[in-house]
Amino acid sequence: MKEATVRARVEPELKEDAERILAELGISTTEAIRMFLSQIRLRKAIPFDVELGENSDLLRSSASRQAALDSLYDD
Repeated sequence: MKEATVRARVEPELKEDAERILAELGISTTEAIRMFLSQIRLRKAIPFDVELGENSDLLRSSASRQAALDSLYDD
């Protein structure tokens, strides 16, 4: 079976915290991402509620989201 690579940039503290919790659960970051993507395919939706609030980055306009992502790649 062929595999594709998924790359994402996140804050180091977020990555470390998530990896620590996943390790306690006995799940690798790769497996957690596979589980997330599998749930999206199964549900044909994001597997959690997305609401307006403090963490509303997901609800930004596409152009605003892209500008924020592009800024992560700027040196």
